[in-house]
Amino acid sequence: MVVRPLRFTDRVQEMRAFLETLGLQARIETARSSDWVDMLAGRGMVALHSAATSSTGGQPGQTSLSFEAADVDRLKEQFEQAGYTDAVIWDEAYGRVLRVAGPDGVHIHIDERSDDLYGYRLNETRPDERWLVTPQLDAQEETAWRGFLAVVGLDALARFGDGIRLELTTSEDLDLVRRRLAEAGHQVTQVGDVLEITDPDDQTVVVHG
Repeated sequence: MVVRPLRFTDRVQEMRAFLETLGLQARIETARSSDWVDMLAGRGMVALHSAATSSTGGQPGQTSLSFEAADVDRLKEQFEQAGYTDAVIWDEAYGRVLRVAGPDGVHIHIDERSDDLYGYRLNETRPDERWLVTPQLDAQEETAWRGFLAVVGLDALARFGDGIRLELTTSEDLDLVRRRLAEAGHQVTQVGDVLEITDPDDQTVVVHG
């Protein structure tokens, strides 16, 4: 089970370059890479989805939470045993998907990992093990989120604050990260062991040391 925050954006290529500057690598992308690409860290991923082609009404700069898993049938059983009665599986054009209502009724999508790329392109990647995807979730729903994440064994993963936000954690030297971002033209503020960066969608991305 892998956490995969999903960013809707009108600037897929700029967001990709930004995440590559941080240390993530492009794994799977559409033939038109301006539509979709997922970026791999040592643990976790960040998916970039064109807001213009979103079928769910995703807005530019919006971040939601999704996951990738090896076996959605097993996960469906786990959620049902935990009292989630609305878990359903269906086939999408890109593979099988488990949908379950998360905190506040928001539907969470869990894509099943597949060897069939369904026309997507797979890049060879060697993820930087120093980088982890550790998203911020809504503190008003903390109890519900912890219960949800406990079902999939990720209850120790998230931080909580004002809404869902893209955050990462790294063991790389933060001064080196800050200089690399600044050289690439990104606005960066460092306070102790935390970097706050304005990303190409004009959203704040936080990196914890």
